[in-house]
This record gives sequence, structure tokens and C-alpha cells, in this order.
Amino acid sequence: MKILIVDDEQDLCEILQYNLEAEGYEVQTAASAEEALLLIRHTLDGDGHLPNLILLDVMMGEMSGFQMARRLKENTSTASIPIIFITALDGEDEVVKGLNIGADDYMAKPLSMKEVKARVKAVLRRTSTALTPHDEADNAETDNSLCYEGIRMNLDAKTCTLDGTELALTKLEFELLTLLLQHPNRVFSRDELLSRCWPQDVFVLGRTVDVNITRLRKKIGQYGKQIKTRIGYGYCFEK
Repeated sequence: MKILIVDDEQDLCEILQYNLEAEGYEVQTAASAEEALLLIRHTLDGDGHLPNLILLDVMMGEMSGFQMARRLKENTSTASIPIIFITALDGEDEVVKGLNIGADDYMAKPLSMKEVKARVKAVLRRTSTALTPHDEADNAETDNSLCYEGIRMNLDAKTCTLDGTELALTKLEFELLTLLLQHPNRVFSRDELLSRCWPQDVFVLGRTVDVNITRLRKKIGQYGKQIKTRIGYGYCFEK
């Protein structure tokens, strides 16, 4: 498993690299968001593997971690890379902002290496094997799919298209949409969605489900209105 650490604190990068390599991970570091994006661009242009996970600081130089994350999530080639924000900004508004962008987890400095290792393992457990720049092109279309009018989800290739255009869904968004489409008109409570789409060993804020549903609605365009809110009960995909 390949992990990319992006932080302008060299000492922290070295500590994280040492501890994660001791766990058997392949670790690469970058001192800025710009350097990290360049490394990823070189990977996309070549034949190497994209990171399985990015540990990303928020407060850096000219480009913040939030800005870098947005760029990654807007690109279909990198949108599915999990991100854990590591930052001194631990207020609820900052956490929600990170989740809105598509982060999989959020840790506040100062860090506990034991906690870092646990959270890294938790995120990697629910992600697929190493990604390559050409993975999506190599995946053949199968019958293991879900469809609703212009939405088509390939459950093997983990892709979703809207009227033929691929959507940059995060893993959580993909799993939420899969669950809702598999059970049309069934109302899922927030607790049910949390238990079925989020790992049990990761701390999740109460607003996380609402944040991800709102983001998913926007990404699926005109079909966003099919995801109904049942006040006091939860959410459903209404056909």
C-alpha cells in the first residue's frame, strides 16, 4: 500500500514516514500541495500506482490542503483516492468543511502515532487495491450494475456515469448511492446509513450523513431530487 504524506513540517513528515514504513507501507512525502500534485501528475503520465491514501495538512504555503483536495476530487482520475486531513484546525466548522470536500477522516495535531496507525488502517481496509492511471480504461463493462434512467453504476469497476459522463464520486458517495438505488423507496435512518456505509472504528460527526447526502445530490444533477428527506426518519431514493 502506498501512502503520500503532504506537510510543510519536515520533522512531522519524517516521524510519520518512519512509523508508517515500520508498518509495512510504501511512503512518499511532499513539502507542499504543489509538490504533491506534481508527483501525482508524473504518476498519471507514467505507469506507476497512485497513492492508496493521502495524509494531507491543511495550513501550508500558497496552496492549502483544502484547495489541493478539491483539485483531486474534481479529477476523475484521482477523485477516489482517500484523504485524511491532519491539521491544527480542529473546530467543527473546519471538520465539516473537510468532509464537504470529500475527506475520509480528520485528525488534529498534536498527533498520536498509535491513533494515526489505527485510522490509516481503518481507511485502507475499506478501499480497493492500488490504483493506476489506466485502471478505469481497463475495466470491462459487466452485468453487475445498477441503473436508473441516466444513472449507471458499474459495481465491479466502481464507476458511475450520468448520461454517459463519468461522475467523480468519493467512495462514501458511491456506497450511499449504491445502497439507495438497491433499495428504491425504502427509507434509511441516519444510523442505518452510518452503520452500512461507514466503518465502525472511525469517529463520525452527527452531521456527516447530511453533508454527504447534500454533496451526492449535487453530483447527480437532475436526479438529486430523487433522494428524498423523510423528516424524522431519514433518506430514500424515490423512483
